[in-house]
Amino acid sequence: MTPQRLPLLQVGDVLITPDLLTEYFCCDLAACGGACCIEGDAGAPLQIEEVTEIEDALDAAWPHLSASAQAVIDKQGVAYADPDGDLVTSIVGGRDCVFTCYDKDGCCLCALEKVCREGKTAWPKPISCALYPLREKRLSNGLVGLNYHRWNICDGAIKKGRELHLPLYRFLKEPLIRRFGEAWYEELEAVAKEFSSCIR
Repeated sequence: MTPQRLPLLQVGDVLITPDLLTEYFCCDLAACGGACCIEGDAGAPLQIEEVTEIEDALDAAWPHLSASAQAVIDKQGVAYADPDGDLVTSIVGGRDCVFTCYDKDGCCLCALEKVCREGKTAWPKPISCALYPLREKRLSNGLVGLNYHRWNICDGAIKKGRELHLPLYRFLKEPLIRRFGEAWYEELEAVAKEFSSCIR
């Protein structure tokens, strides 16, 4: 028997999947090696204004990029339109984001986030990356939809989240506030509390 799917919940003008409240998650780079930056067939989704932010951070990030990534950026820029017409970061070899770099242990990191953490820029990385494993979609009725994207490369993150008993929405608190604001997140917490009491 197929389990019944729970209905979407609305927080402000955002529709969320209940998974955001019920699932546990905590990125574990030691387990995945940063695979979400190098797996797949398209770059990270971008908002149009983020292209300017990336271009402003490019000089600081440039030394951390591979020669192949630099060549791609020189040829087509930091972003392109994917087959669906969506704006995404440029990629190398049909898969790796051009902004990937690696630490001494071979773990994949984001060069944009690296230089931001070093204080060289003020902008961290595209909001779609910060919100992952959530994916945002603009709906025809003017609302925004947030869906949990399940990918086997994140199995380690799910395991770690369960060990820490860390709900996905709490793991993503900072980027959710960055995207939707403090007041929205407070409303989300209230919805989470009410939802939890209803499903017990």
